[in-house]
Amino acid sequence: MSTSGDRLAGLVLVVEDDHVNRVLLKRSLEADGHAVTVAENGRIALEILEDTLPDVILLDILMPELDGFAVLDSVKADPRLREIPVIMISALDEMESVVRCIEAGAEDYLPKPFDPTLLRARINAGLTKRRLGQVERARVRDVFARFLPETVVDEVMRDTNGEPRLGGIRLVGTVLFSDLRGFTTFAERNSPNVVVDVLNRYFGEMSDAILDNGGTLLGFLGDGVLAVFGAPIASEDHADRALTAARQMLYERLPRFNAWTRSELGAESAEFRMGIGVCSGPFMSGNVGSARRLEYTAIGDPVNTAARLQELTKELGRAVLVSDSTRALLHGGGESLEFVDDREVRGKTERVKLWTFNGPASPGITVVAQEVT
Repeated sequence: MSTSGDRLAGLVLVVEDDHVNRVLLKRSLEADGHAVTVAENGRIALEILEDTLPDVILLDILMPELDGFAVLDSVKADPRLREIPVIMISALDEMESVVRCIEAGAEDYLPKPFDPTLLRARINAGLTKRRLGQVERARVRDVFARFLPETVVDEVMRDTNGEPRLGGIRLVGTVLFSDLRGFTTFAERNSPNVVVDVLNRYFGEMSDAILDNGGTLLGFLGDGVLAVFGAPIASEDHADRALTAARQMLYERLPRFNAWTRSELGAESAEFRMGIGVCSGPFMSGNVGSARRLEYTAIGDPVNTAARLQELTKELGRAVLVSDSTRALLHGGGESLEFVDDREVRGKTERVKLWTFNGPASPGITVVAQEVT
């Protein structure tokens, strides 16, 4: 869709069985700078719509083979097409049918015989709505893309028709909660600008590890990161994805982040560490908040347990603790975990078996039990 001065120009699909009317509409629209595709009946129109997305559809009501009612129903039932404004073409004695079409989702109507000024006004109104809808959809997509992987964004946008809402659902997934160690002391010793730059760099590294592995970023809590795998789109390998993300965070992203802080702030800069808790199980997820501010979140026992396992990493001297519920859901790689202990975890009636990555930890990553955030 383009603009010419204050006038919008777009692709218009004209669906009209009368040859003379098709020619008149095509010439008038092209004179106003629009690209025009024509169809002589509803069946041909739907064939065109399989490969082409017009900005506006001019749709006659009475046509052979497939009438305007059937075409309108098909357009509004298709998530790919339903946002395209449809303007009905009608004779004066078809007003009852026009009302029926508008109730079914048509944007407006254009009476026969065609008045050039009215035609221009109807088309411009349709193009304006189409452009505003595209801008809003792009804005919503950008919001979703901040905490969802690209492939999930596409599916969510298709399912929600561009509306920035995710209804509440209950599913089984994996929760990852991470905490940056030593940052509080660092923040007290450095300027606000430095602190914010370092924290943003850290969040960028960890967010990429989560999103690249199909996780959903729920939020930043101080210097902590909360993410879920297997929501809002269910997946069978959520536990595997969560552990892959945790490995990357711990053994690739954190060392790279520490190397960056040394190069930017000097060799004497802090060597940051991490604690990560991972737990799987059923939880609820969806958008919560008010009409002015919504946040996607998850609620349930795995969320609380992941946070408490992250706290236990300090006591047990392990950089990551994985619940037995997560280990049981792995499709492979369970041998890469070694048993740590079974512990009482606040909020749990039974002791929880805890696992961690086997083998020696990378230098500067293992958290000592006496460390205080």
